[in-house]
Amino acid sequence: MKLYYSPGACSLSPHIALLEAGLPYDLVKVDLRAKKLENGDDFLKVNPKGQVPALALDNGELVTEGPVIVQMIADKAAAKNLAPAANSAERYKLQEWLTYINGELHKNIGALFNPALSDDAKAVFKDRAMGKFRYVDGQLAGKDYLMGKQFTVADGYLFTMLRWADAMKFDLSGLSNLLAYKARVGARPKVQEALTKEGLMKAA
Repeated sequence: MKLYYSPGACSLSPHIALLEAGLPYDLVKVDLRAKKLENGDDFLKVNPKGQVPALALDNGELVTEGPVIVQMIADKAAAKNLAPAANSAERYKLQEWLTYINGELHKNIGALFNPALSDDAKAVFKDRAMGKFRYVDGQLAGKDYLMGKQFTVADGYLFTMLRWADAMKFDLSGLSNLLAYKARVGARPKVQEALTKEGLMKAA
């Protein structure tokens, strides 16, 4: 498999999932502004959406959209318990979390990276995202991870959004559950490996 990624982008989520799953993969860096691969090839010929993540399977198929990619990765390494079993109540709960992170956090925080956005518009998106983070903080009370004691692919996605929140200087100081969670996920060896491979953290 090949993971098309850009350092620190939402492709960090499936990168974490691949490492946690222990699946073999190659990393292909994408310049999202130029839509070019490191070797100069046109990324749009790989993924006409022009976005990461994109996961090229060994059979030649391309899978896009982070929440779908991470579930596929989890299913390929079912013994790692990165997602509950298909058709279980817990699996739908995981999908609920992936959808919430995608629609409520990713979209609101992602808008803040747009340099054309006015300060007033940015304040609206930031305020909206803060409300969502407050909700997540409440849901994490008494839990190690979003689904309880077990780390799942939803946690890699939420961790990526928390890194984005850092980049956009969100003040999460009042959200103690969320901050403890971020430290917990960030301390996982495979999460640190993903950050190191993307050049976001120095190797120990």
